[in-house]
Amino acid sequence: MFDTFSQVGDLVAAIQHRWHHTPAAALILGSGLGGLADRIDNTVAIDYSDLPHLPQSTTIGHRGRFVCGTLGGVDVIAMQGRFHGYEGHSIEQVALPVRVMSGLGAELLVVSNAAGGLNPQYRVGEVMVIDDHINLMFCNPLVGANDPRLGPRWPDMCCPYDRALADQAQSISRTSDIVCHRGVYVGMLGPTYETRAEYRMVRRMGGDVVGMSTVPEVIVAVQLGMRVLGLSTITNACSPDQLGKTTGEQVVAAAATASEELRAIVEGVLQSPSTASST
Repeated sequence: MFDTFSQVGDLVAAIQHRWHHTPAAALILGSGLGGLADRIDNTVAIDYSDLPHLPQSTTIGHRGRFVCGTLGGVDVIAMQGRFHGYEGHSIEQVALPVRVMSGLGAELLVVSNAAGGLNPQYRVGEVMVIDDHINLMFCNPLVGANDPRLGPRWPDMCCPYDRALADQAQSISRTSDIVCHRGVYVGMLGPTYETRAEYRMVRRMGGDVVGMSTVPEVIVAVQLGMRVLGLSTITNACSPDQLGKTTGEQVVAAAATASEELRAIVEGVLQSPSTASST
């Protein structure tokens, strides 16, 4: 068990030594979506390997660095690549960067991911705004002794994803002629892709997409009182009766095709007056 509070303080100080701004928003860019970081201006890039306490990202499509700067005129800090439980990291380490970005001042978290489409109406390359999630990772980053300096013992999860931000994202999508669904994300530990029986199970449970991230980070963001916008890019169709093989390279390539749509949604949300007034 590591001292999370002390580690957060060390990481905040190390980043502030290189970047002297307070971010209004934090971004987590998932598999194949790291190209959004190229839209950030006045950048200061900090590799995870140059910071204390952080593990290294080993997943394809994850650059492994913080990118600090401005996006849509708003100061942001972005994770260009995240950590996953299937890489062998503890679930607390997976969510640690969210605590750091909140410690730097970010009150809004935009979390993106590549996900398999369970809903038969979804197509590869489309975007889904996350309305809710189901945690099938069978782990939680808040398990263990609670440090009240990090947040409450029992955070309420009745509405982890901010509905106003979700409404804004869908409104921007309609204006920009972007296909954008709204549904439930199912978080699995991975790293294996699901079996046909597992796809049927999570669909019957109410899942619209399935992935291997996001849930731990959102749980911690809720504990910290951050507003959360979740965005999934549909990278493969998960039809149990017509299931083809899926590779990590295919997922990254499919996610990259939606990078412009994702950029338009994120920049639009950051530039909206209601978002700016709350951050």
